[in-house]
Amino acid sequence: MFSLHNFPNICAWSCGLSHMTSLTGETKTTSDSKVPSSVERGRTRARLMDIRPSKDMKRAQTSFRSIKLFVLCHGLLQFSQLLYSSYFKSTISTIERRYGLSSYSSGTISSLHEISNSVLIVFISYFGNRVHRPRFIGIGGLLMAVSAMILTLPHFLSQPYEYDSVLHNRHDICNLQRNSSGLETCGRDETRRLADTNNLWLLMGSAQLLFGVGSVPIQPFGISYIDDFAGPGNSPLYIAILFAVSVFGPAVGYLLGAVMLRFYVDVDKTGFGNLPSQSYFIDWLQQERWLTVVSKCSAVFPAGAEQELIQSDPRWVGAWWMGLLLTSGCLVLTSIPYFFFPRGMPSEDNVGGSETDMNDDFKKPDTSLLDFLKMFPRMFVHLLLSPLFLMLVMAQCCFSSVIAGLATFLNKFLERQYSASAAYSSLLVGAVNLPAVAVGMLIGGVIMKKVGLSLKTIPRFSVAMLTMSTLLCIPLFFMGCPTQKVSEVNYYQIGQYGSLPLCYFNCSCPASAFNPVCGSDGVEYISPCHAGCTNFTKDPNNTHRIQLYTNCRCISGSQSNARPAPCSNSCPHLLLPVILVISLASLIACLTHNPMYMMVLRCVPSEEKSFAIGIQFLLMRVLAWLPAPALFGTAIDTSCIWWKRVCGKKFSCGYYDNNILRNRYLGLQVGYKVMGVVLLMMLGWKAKRTQEYSLEKRPEGLL
Repeated sequence: MFSLHNFPNICAWSCGLSHMTSLTGETKTTSDSKVPSSVERGRTRARLMDIRPSKDMKRAQTSFRSIKLFVLCHGLLQFSQLLYSSYFKSTISTIERRYGLSSYSSGTISSLHEISNSVLIVFISYFGNRVHRPRFIGIGGLLMAVSAMILTLPHFLSQPYEYDSVLHNRHDICNLQRNSSGLETCGRDETRRLADTNNLWLLMGSAQLLFGVGSVPIQPFGISYIDDFAGPGNSPLYIAILFAVSVFGPAVGYLLGAVMLRFYVDVDKTGFGNLPSQSYFIDWLQQERWLTVVSKCSAVFPAGAEQELIQSDPRWVGAWWMGLLLTSGCLVLTSIPYFFFPRGMPSEDNVGGSETDMNDDFKKPDTSLLDFLKMFPRMFVHLLLSPLFLMLVMAQCCFSSVIAGLATFLNKFLERQYSASAAYSSLLVGAVNLPAVAVGMLIGGVIMKKVGLSLKTIPRFSVAMLTMSTLLCIPLFFMGCPTQKVSEVNYYQIGQYGSLPLCYFNCSCPASAFNPVCGSDGVEYISPCHAGCTNFTKDPNNTHRIQLYTNCRCISGSQSNARPAPCSNSCPHLLLPVILVISLASLIACLTHNPMYMMVLRCVPSEEKSFAIGIQFLLMRVLAWLPAPALFGTAIDTSCIWWKRVCGKKFSCGYYDNNILRNRYLGLQVGYKVMGVVLLMMLGWKAKRTQEYSLEKRPEGLL
């Protein structure tokens, strides 16, 4: 077995070889003029003995010259990279709630890394075979680890989270002693909230840009390295395995989000009391009583905030920052092995190839960087003039936009549409949706290896699968929940003391208050104050929690009371069927991922392959991954019917029109899919006029 203890020996062995070469050359050129003394011969003999490789060195060197080991390491690094990015996306709705962001703002932050990535991807295409690709990949992984650490800084630099509560602020309940209404205060707390939001933009924006720099060499260098040294028929399968292994990174990322978001955000700031007993965690693992265990764990936090809130409360904010610390450590560990892979290795069909043959393929071209920048526009235009390449990449941009919208806002869609908690939404996405994506990618790679789809067959296969995936999305438009009735937002009535807002006119309700309560009349109110409630009773089992608001002037009926938290959703039973339909549609669509990707590699000349990969990623980032999250966020924001405000500025959305939200979010996805299918149909028509060839010869074995 090879271990990390051999890493220094490999470096010493490599340095020794180069030193021996220079030393031998020097002796040869000086042998005619001067005979080395006995002391010099002794030193030379000692140096040669020092660099003589041991058996462990040879085994280590042989291990790192295996393309299979590189595929494993690259899968683990991409796993960690996607673990980081997917965990961050699983916490987007929580970060929105914590810092008062709109969906457009959170979508923009989540895609900022594409800017730096798009700028540098051009240079990656130039440096393809001119640099030590594995080492550049390792450096990129370390930069991503640093960016994950920076992302946590807004939590550590901001004050503890505060929310509207009767127990914290008596303004949240009707106070008839005052004669003003709709107070708009902008005091110290409100100013601090806005300052925390500004700091969030600065820190998270910088972290995302750094993440974009670190992620630049990961896929272009890794995939081209695998394609260069894999056997003639194994490249599609290796890349399929690579994507299938790495896609479990998002699955684990969302599951990690499901765990971390069940802990209160300020777990590190409120202090620690008596830790919960071990039996509580065993009960959690065996019986999956997540909410019960979290409530029992409330003894850890003596401040009482998390004892008052439950996870289904729209004011709940989970510990979004904790998972980022874990993902940073994973990135560091998976980046280290890349510093010990060789620049090149023998191809699998020529395992016994000599070092000279291997190095001949990686001599630096004579083209300088300045010459490359001058040639880039011409090469770029020449590549875009290839109709096969252009239509294929544009189709991939359409489907990547769908993936970006799902990855960024599927959690929020499930939360808002079906009243699921952020943790439970992450659990469903990580345990159901993303494993289906991995299975689809793996099956697509097996199809490419076993069937050997041709240039003309791939578009037909993709059109059939993606059309089926699009049709599966149609029932989702009818599987939604109606918008809850919210007083003064989308529902108006007459209370026992007159019409709204006269019933709470003298209650001095803050305009920024957001503490939803459900009245005995089945109507939801923005806060107890907006319901005209003048009193409340505490829960006898938990003095930190309100049991009931009483004497509510705006609630009609004999009881005139309200309970804390929003009114119950009318269709929670649709949540699981919806996630199953989305997962099945994703599985079918991902069958085309590997065939379409391999088609990009084979529809351009071999000498332009590295450049084509770089341009492909550039176009996908500029046209899909960068604008799509902001576009989907805008579609979500336009369905908002009531905004929370701080100091007169929009803070975050409190209520959405569920029908508009569902139709616009799903409609945008279907629109992208239809455009992609049309482009593939045009590609299939063009492929008929192109000489047909098989993308890969049928290999003899799986690995």
